[in-house]
Amino acid sequence: QVQLVESGGGLVQTGGSHRLSCAASGRTFSNYNMGWFRQAPGKEREFVAAISWSGRSTSYADSVQGRFTISRDNAKNTVYLQMNSLKPEDTAVYHCAAAAYGVIRRDISSYNYWGQGTQVTVSS
Repeated sequence: QVQLVESGGGLVQTGGSHRLSCAASGRTFSNYNMGWFRQAPGKEREFVAAISWSGRSTSYADSVQGRFTISRDNAKNTVYLQMNSLKPEDTAVYHCAAAAYGVIRRDISSYNYWGQGTQVTVSS
């Protein structure tokens, strides 16, 4: 089992920056690829970004490419999502997730463990 706890959500103005953190406990963190997903009210959960277990490979949704950066610190068992140039459409509950083995993926079904999520609201 891997337990994931997100933190850092809050209210941000349009154009601002914010960083989310996701702390992992349980099994060896460095064995897992990690992802960030988000879900806005009335919408499906969608992929945001993913990072390989080593940190050498990353993937981003087109909607956040160039604005968001995913990173990880395996010594701290933590994955981060740096969000810049935030827009009102980035408002959502952000979840981190862990996927065992293989290449990094964008589909929800590839992820084995999920955090409860943290709310990010971008005011216009």
